[in-house]
Amino acid sequence: MPSITSTEAESGEAHVATSGSSTGHSRDRRPRYTVENPKKSVTLTVMTGLSALYCLLPLVWLVINATKTQADFVSSFGFAPGHRFALWDNIVEVFRYQDGIFSRWLLNTVIYVVVGAVVSTFLAALGGYALAKLQFSGKRVFLFVILGSIAVPGIALAIPQFLLFAHLGITNTPWAVLIPSFINPFGLYLMWVYTADAVPTDLLDAAKVDGAGEFRTFVQIALPLLAPASVTVLLFSFVSIWNNYFLPLIMLKDPNWYPLTIGLNEWNKLGSTAGNGALIQNLVITAALLTVVPLIIAFLSLQRYWQSGVSLGAVKG
Repeated sequence: MPSITSTEAESGEAHVATSGSSTGHSRDRRPRYTVENPKKSVTLTVMTGLSALYCLLPLVWLVINATKTQADFVSSFGFAPGHRFALWDNIVEVFRYQDGIFSRWLLNTVIYVVVGAVVSTFLAALGGYALAKLQFSGKRVFLFVILGSIAVPGIALAIPQFLLFAHLGITNTPWAVLIPSFINPFGLYLMWVYTADAVPTDLLDAAKVDGAGEFRTFVQIALPLLAPASVTVLLFSFVSIWNNYFLPLIMLKDPNWYPLTIGLNEWNKLGSTAGNGALIQNLVITAALLTVVPLIIAFLSLQRYWQSGVSLGAVKG
């Protein structure tokens, strides 16, 4: 039986090692998907494109028809431009119509949104901080109440709120719209969950050792750390109050206190009523476009803040 020399044995081992490494290398040729190199799915791409198209088509229709005159709006196809570009003329007429009542509605909406969103965000941050970092009696019951109130639609509380405010004599006033907007159960829940991870307890203890009170600790230590979540809650409150319709509808009777949602509906009914001689569909469309613009600006200007808050929460979760 022939003997195997050491040189032949070493060459055989080297061949086995080489073949094994080549086999392993061939197995590792499968693509590795990362955030920078995600897996591509035709189905998901098509579904995303259809969703984007569904969301953008109404906005495109709105922009195109806001550039038409009343005659072109009635006679032309919805996604086709009119014979004359009348966007600026429509905007001027929107602010002139009915003695400039649109400006008053816009100012009312800005007041409702700014005051309501800022106060509700601050109260949500304050309540979320207390629930996450403080110990007090009845805390568990309070948490159950918050979780339960999230499931209750706001429209179900509109009638009880109207009866209560009517008894207090504050209906048909801005307070009837502002006070309900100060309470945001979902924002409170979001701030509670975020505060539990984003605000270190040791940092709060160090501030209290240095002599800071509870409220000062919240304002100077916790509140800056809650900025991403606060911007997210602020945006949610902004959109909710800006688009609020049913509550102002039952609370307000004076057109001088209407927000944009109620005012535009009144114009729409005026333009849709047969025989009243008010053909203002082009003004209603243009006013609706002007109503959408502040929402787009708010989301684009605050985009990086609320995206960082959502991303940080996802990583910590």
